Amino acid sequence: MQKAIDLFYRFLEILLILLLSGMAIMVFVNVLLRYGMNSGLNVSDELSRYFFVWLTFIGAVVAFREHGHVGVETLVMMLGRQGRIVCMILSNIIIIGVSAIFFWGTWNQAPINASMDAPVTKISMIWVYGIGFFTGAGVVIIAVERLIRLLTGRVTEEEIAAFAGENLTAEQMAERSQ
Repeated sequence: MQKAIDLFYRFLEILLILLLSGMAIMVFVNVLLRYGMNSGLNVSDELSRYFFVWLTFIGAVVAFREHGHVGVETLVMMLGRQGRIVCMILSNIIIIGVSAIFFWGTWNQAPINASMDAPVTKISMIWVYGIGFFTGAGVVIIAVERLIRLLTGRVTEEEIAAFAGENLTAEQMAERSQ
């Protein structure tokens, strides 16, 4: 199962690379056309904005999985193991709540977005703003899985250290567990 999950996140990372590359190429070509030939591609303006939205929201899920988001590490570093676990539990509960609200807001907004078309490409705007479903659900799933592991005592020292903003080596991890 872990292999399938890792493969899925590898796919997301490749998708992020493609979105960023596509965005950069479209903007670069448009700059060349505007300054070199006094024209431009409207479709590249629109698609590069949409790629940026998708890049941001897909990247948020990947960053959350890798503990890459900003945290209040100054406070958490001063706490012991139990204090860090309590903070992790509270943090994941808050994240689940906020992400569920985000998903619900996307759900409520979906009929409006589905009824609107993009000005140039004429694609339904649900393809742009519907990424909120993926982000909301993805973050909730990751946070629920972490919360279950925290409550059942299956969280690793490595995860606790990552939550506190510590980059420990394998030897330091072994010392801590003794």
